[in-house]
Amino acid sequence: MMRRKIKNVFAKQDYYCFACSPHNPVGLQLSFVETEEGVESVWNPKQYYEGYPGIIHGGILATLADEVAAWTLYIKGQCSGVTSRLNVKYAKPVSSLQQHIVVKGKMREIKRSLAFIDIQIISENGELCLSGEAVYFVIPREKAVSMNYFPEHFEDFFD
Repeated sequence: MMRRKIKNVFAKQDYYCFACSPHNPVGLQLSFVETEEGVESVWNPKQYYEGYPGIIHGGILATLADEVAAWTLYIKGQCSGVTSRLNVKYAKPVSSLQQHIVVKGKMREIKRSLAFIDIQIISENGELCLSGEAVYFVIPREKAVSMNYFPEHFEDFFD
């Protein structure tokens, strides 16, 4: 089974993305791996991301799902983009007391200027907690490189 660590090519000192920057002390600090099916992130829930006591806020879960979709577009679509729509279904609450959850993105298709990405959040016990679809406006690779939204060389995502 293929699992390849993805390097955050954007993580410079002045990069503070709430979802994936390692420099944002209040951010989610997500990191990613490529799998055969898509892109995954293992995230450790913290109480300061709660809505109700003991439950991770739904907006944080949506952010996790949106971010894994973006990285799925980078790696499986080999381009960049911005969120057009995010449709999520919350199936089960996500406890802030578990050690980790898995956030998954799977590229379904790119049709003209739109990318369709399936997203899931799985509890540490293997239960489906969130499922949905992210639709991204695709930024063509050349334009994304010129805007610093994509590295000049795709291989830079990997060591």
